[in-house]
Amino acid sequence: MENGYKILWTDHALKELAEAYEYLEHNFTEEELRKLSIDLDKVLKLLARSPSILPISEFIGTRRVVIKKYNTLYYREKNDCIEIVSFFQIV
Repeated sequence: MENGYKILWTDHALKELAEAYEYLEHNFTEEELRKLSIDLDKVLKLLARSPSILPISEFIGTRRVVIKKYNTLYYREKNDCIEIVSFFQIV
């Protein structure tokens, strides 16, 4: 991301993200998918600028942000990068 931290996704987080979108494609509308994508993009831009603004999570060394009611993103700061470690979805 320009003017901020670089965003990196772990393989685990990318797998969870793909599974979440697959589930949503079958159970939600196209509009809801679009809104999730927009909200996720906004959060990633916020993290790139100010990663420590969000609360520390229950998992040591990570922070969390709720994207939508059922989606939570967990991340950690690593040098000049933000590493997304999980994209958790409650189904």
